[in-house]
Amino acid sequence: MRPTTLCFPVNAQGQILLGRKKRGFGVSKWNGFGGKIERGETFRACAVRELYEECHLIADEAALQLVAYLDFRFPADSAYNHIGYVYFLHDWKGTVTASDEMEPCWFSASSLPYDEMWKADGIWIPMILSGRIISGTIVFGDDNDSIAHTDFSDTPGLLEQTVPDTF
Repeated sequence: MRPTTLCFPVNAQGQILLGRKKRGFGVSKWNGFGGKIERGETFRACAVRELYEECHLIADEAALQLVAYLDFRFPADSAYNHIGYVYFLHDWKGTVTASDEMEPCWFSASSLPYDEMWKADGIWIPMILSGRIISGTIVFGDDNDSIAHTDFSDTPGLLEQTVPDTF
């Protein structure tokens, strides 16, 4: 299970920054900013690095607000299986800029493009936007896109674990 992160910047107007993936797995889908942890990184360090690489925002690890722990399972291709922590970010420096991987755009919480996102996003993102802190499992179908099963629970005392030694 590969450790990953996702970060959703939220501006003072309550808009959420998403990026449309330009290449790789999930191409053309809108998503938060994040990716795979590099050896020696913490989850928070990964979130900060990926945010900068994908949209050029500079964040402090302490400013990340932990909102979810998710276990993504792809039975049709286990190479895509990953776990990850999800963060909101309300304070950063820099100007949102496109990268070779992501095209960023601000959306109001009521107009997120769920029909152009991962199908499970329409289930769990509204949960965290409502203030819930959750843990959950998302099992995808044989097409690596449809949802076979989800299971979410409220986890108000959620704490980050250390990065596994092997991944």
